[in-house]
Amino acid sequence: MKISTLVDTNVLIDVWGPAGRQTKWSASVIAACRRDGALIINTIVWSELAPLATEAALRKAVETLKMDRELLPWEAAFLAGIAHSQYRRAGGLRERTLPDFFIGAHAVVAGHRLLTRDAVRYRSYFPDLDIISPETHP
Repeated sequence: MKISTLVDTNVLIDVWGPAGRQTKWSASVIAACRRDGALIINTIVWSELAPLATEAALRKAVETLKMDRELLPWEAAFLAGIAHSQYRRAGGLRERTLPDFFIGAHAVVAGHRLLTRDAVRYRSYFPDLDIISPETHP
């Protein structure tokens, strides 16, 4: 059975940006996820990557990984809004949160697992989401 994986921005920055301590882990897990099925990028991740390269360079990088591009489903936008509201009521800050909620909600609604290095918030607000992170796949 093929499993699709939505790839979070931080993992793509690890492999497309300057080499860092997570580069090797991110590259190997992307390759493993690719063997399992489709790699997915959405418009939210795309927008977060925009400051890092030209659009042509990003397109080429996405094509090199043979990633499927998906739009955010309406149901995911609604779920993201609910999750973000819960986060705010619990005292969470607005800074850089809403994009993460869109990404997590998209994975839930579309039935993708999520590849990320920032699993804590996703687990808190999307408890049924299948997450691949350094904690689950060292």
